[in-house]
Amino acid sequence: MNLLLVVAILSLAAFVRSLAGFGDALIAMPLLTAVVGLSLATPVVGIASVIISVAVLVTSWRSLDLATSWRLLLASAAGIPFGLLLLARVDEWVMRVLLGIVLMGYGLFYLLRPGLPALRREGWAFPFGFVAGILGSAYNTSGPPVIIYGTMRHWPPDTFRATLQGFFLVNSLMIVASHGLAGLWTPRVWEAILWSLPALLLGIVAGSAVQQRIPAASFGRLVYALLVGIGLIFLLPI
Repeated sequence: MNLLLVVAILSLAAFVRSLAGFGDALIAMPLLTAVVGLSLATPVVGIASVIISVAVLVTSWRSLDLATSWRLLLASAAGIPFGLLLLARVDEWVMRVLLGIVLMGYGLFYLLRPGLPALRREGWAFPFGFVAGILGSAYNTSGPPVIIYGTMRHWPPDTFRATLQGFFLVNSLMIVASHGLAGLWTPRVWEAILWSLPALLLGIVAGSAVQQRIPAASFGRLVYALLVGIGLIFLLPI
């Protein structure tokens, strides 16, 4: 395991999350998968995401709203075992292709902003949350289905932000716990996390500092374009 690369990737992920408010796992998962493989990248990114979330929430805890996201969380909990089953039973090449499709689809969704129908009923949270649970436990990428759901529900910005904060915090904790129960917490995972702790904190501080000078929306478009490019690489037969 190339610890230097792992530390650098997790630091970049923390920087992106602190600056743009999203994207830590979406950046870290494909890069780490290419370096250490999916079975190690998944638990490492899961634990790192929890650490980053807690650090970021220290300054934004007032926006937490668990009441609005309980349906998403319930459905996500039901989907988590299916994601673990995929991780354990499906060939890694197939998983890489699926991850590439998720990354490309999410990046293109935000770059193109397609007109989507409005969802009037809150019950739609259950299928979206279920898919989020599957993607979260397998790839740590539970965000795309939830963000698309919120977009189709036409949530106001404050509601959107508060709901996502609540969902990501609890969902990340559920996913990390499921990784532990599935036996994914190996000594190599904790070695990577311990070596990366200073770099994670450095990335968070740097992201907060740069946020004062670069509009998060502009940086976000760059990240989405990067996700499309990374997703395309994952789809290539190499």
